[in-house]
Parts: sequence; C-alpha cells; structure tokens
Amino acid sequence: MTQEAQELLKKALALPDKERADLAGSLIESLDNTVDEDAETAWQEEILRRLEEVRSGKVTTTPWNDVRQKGRSLLHSSSLAVAPDLSR
Repeated sequence: MTQEAQELLKKALALPDKERADLAGSLIESLDNTVDEDAETAWQEEILRRLEEVRSGKVTTTPWNDVRQKGRSLLHSSSLAVAPDLSR
C-alpha cells in the first residue's frame, strides 16, 4: 500500500461508523462494473426458499443474542481478534 493510501486509510478509519460504511460501499461499488441482471431474481428465490424451510420446520432459527454471543466468543478465542498491522 502506498503512503498516500495509508494516509487515506488512517483518515477514513477516524470517520464515524456511518460515514465509514458509506465510504466502504462506494469503494466496493467502484470496483464492480458488471451488472448481473439475474441477481435480484436469484436472491428473491433464495429468500422464499429459506422462508419456506423455516415455516415448514425443516430448519430452525437462532436468536440474535445467541449468534452475537457465539461470534464474540469466537473472535476472542481466535487469532482474528488481533488488530491488523496498518504500517505496511
């Protein structure tokens, strides 16, 4: 990463959460020039399929608090919880 990119990253990380999220979205969007015309239809079909699985009892849901607690536990117990070295 260039010095200029490192400086931009440092400034971006100092932004409020909402602004960082908007900036990240804009950056990702700028990299993807292709449009998958079938993506929206495919997502709608997937949503309906998953909804039917829940309604039929084929699968069960997990409460958000349980998911969040498990995620935090996994982060704290893994090496992923180590902050990245931004000096490179």
